[in-house]
Amino acid sequence: MRMRAKVITTIAAGLLAAAGLSAPTAAAAAPADRESRTVTSDRAAANTWVYTWTGANIRSCASTQCSINYSVPANYQLSAICWAHGEWVSQHGYSHDKWVLLGSGSSWIWGGLLKGSQTGNVPNQC
Repeated sequence: MRMRAKVITTIAAGLLAAAGLSAPTAAAAAPADRESRTVTSDRAAANTWVYTWTGANIRSCASTQCSINYSVPANYQLSAICWAHGEWVSQHGYSHDKWVLLGSGSSWIWGGLLKGSQTGNVPNQC
């Protein structure tokens, strides 16, 4: 079975080369690799899923002074693009200024309301 997979990969690489495309580095990409995308702006989208650990307000900018776009309950799943420094917030025993830009590109959530690290485990800085 392994030999067959190698033959198929070799044939596919040859066909791609003949078409002027580069061959894949691995026969199958990991799911996380397939999640990475580049948007047309200068931001790179990580398509990282973040989860709230408590109810949260989703705001129009990285500050509690900005309008609330909508609210979500605890354990809510959101798509995130990147994180940035915004207003310093102290709530639920946490204090920091890291805010996460959500997949819409126009909504923010303070990282202290997310499970994981201060950025909800979002790796990209905006």
